[in-house]
Amino acid sequence: MSAPVKESLQLQLLEMEMLFSMFPNQGEVKLEDVNVLRNVKRYLEGTREALPPNIEFVITLQLEEPKVTIDLQVTMPHSYPYAALELFGRSSELDRQQQLLLNNSLTSYIGTFDPGELCVCAAIQWLQDNSASYFLNRKLTYEPSTQTKPVKNTFLRMWIYSHHIYQQDLRKKILEVGKRLDVTGFCMTGKPGIICVEGFKDHCEEFWHTIRYPNWKHISCKHAESMETEGNGEDLRLFHSFEELLLEAHGDYGLRNDYHMNLGQFLEFLRKHKSEHVFQILFGIESKSSGS
Repeated sequence: MSAPVKESLQLQLLEMEMLFSMFPNQGEVKLEDVNVLRNVKRYLEGTREALPPNIEFVITLQLEEPKVTIDLQVTMPHSYPYAALELFGRSSELDRQQQLLLNNSLTSYIGTFDPGELCVCAAIQWLQDNSASYFLNRKLTYEPSTQTKPVKNTFLRMWIYSHHIYQQDLRKKILEVGKRLDVTGFCMTGKPGIICVEGFKDHCEEFWHTIRYPNWKHISCKHAESMETEGNGEDLRLFHSFEELLLEAHGDYGLRNDYHMNLGQFLEFLRKHKSEHVFQILFGIESKSSGS
């Protein structure tokens, strides 16, 4: 075990203890993996050899004025606080522009800390002291006006390719993130693994960042389709929910879990959802029409 990582993980546990004392009520601090702190402790004690997953959690902050809530999503890389902390604040009461401004300001503030300084508690204090103005700015922006023009939003559809998707915890994370961000699409498990995610641009980009961080290497966005809309984008969706897609597999490889998905079935699935053109983009194989 390298000394810097050990020291970093010890500091992370210390900061988590402070956070739980600051937010003692159930649900205020929600760990993405309920076992992660136990696994970190086991790693530090030497009873676990594998490096534990990153500590990821969401803190729900209640503002008094205005009376709104902010969910602060936090990811601690193994080398934090000597490496940059991953932070993202979200609120249903903020429009996309104000949310972007809020997070840019928060990131700039955290960037003033020296390596080795714990900063989650400071980030929480900054949000409590400074976020109200972003909600007030939104209120001013949306006051009724006869001159108001329709707001254009960017609707995005991303086609993501992975060498394989097998692990239950990864599959669970993908589905949870998809449902939390209110995107639609699917995740085809097996080999290869294919994910389609569609929705407003900022939601899709947050989904893409969240699922591949910190160490999913064999994954890439093969194709993206972007469209402007003045509405909620429902008429642009090809899928009605975000679900796991299970298809038949070729061959029997025993316990290796190294099975190839039935691409013929997948092509039919794409046809039903008006996406046949993506097949060649994903696999470099030109699909044959149903009548040939």
